[in-house]
Amino acid sequence: MALSVSAARLCRLAGRTVCPLSRSESPAASLLARRCYAATSTANGLQFKLDERTAHSSLDLFKKNTGIIYRILGLDPSHVQDNPQRFRDWAVVFGDEKISSGRHYWEVTVKKSQEFRLGVAEAMMSREDCVGTNSSSWVFGFAQRKWFTMTNNKIVPVTLVGKPDRLGILLDYEAGVLSLVDIGKPAVIHTVRANFKGPLCPAFGLWDGELLTHSGLEEPEGLK
Repeated sequence: MALSVSAARLCRLAGRTVCPLSRSESPAASLLARRCYAATSTANGLQFKLDERTAHSSLDLFKKNTGIIYRILGLDPSHVQDNPQRFRDWAVVFGDEKISSGRHYWEVTVKKSQEFRLGVAEAMMSREDCVGTNSSSWVFGFAQRKWFTMTNNKIVPVTLVGKPDRLGILLDYEAGVLSLVDIGKPAVIHTVRANFKGPLCPAFGLWDGELLTHSGLEEPEGLK
């Protein structure tokens, strides 16, 4: 039986995909196309692509697996290759690199989405959960024109005027710090502190439009 409009809206705000249905720049482009298998800082920074094996059936990968598009209908889950790493109930995808140490920086173009989550999650996080709803993931989210941080299902508002087209994510594993970066200044907008214990992956949730990731970047000068 179809969900009521209000019920469907509540599910979307919670981050759950209601109806699984078709899945279908510059000098930095060459860096994005290269895959780095060592999750350590280099002169060009951490490089990763999105891991199709983890992608929910409503998420379509594009631009050589550096971008994701949310499909309202998406593929029927029964038509998606069965994989224990795949998210079945939530529109989430992980990056394909594991981070166990060091300081890492990447950026995400968000101008074509109004509802998403960006951050990191433990590589072994349960695929039954959504990023931000457990103690194994730490994200910055945007929904209803408001920013927030979320971990263990606890939402904390983030004061940010407007919505930049592109943002940075800075992770310092040993310091237990995850920061959202205004790349225009550049400056840290907000920081989440945590006790990271296991390998982490870049993590993304998307319920509207599209996101494009940019890795292999050096950290902007002046960030602390």
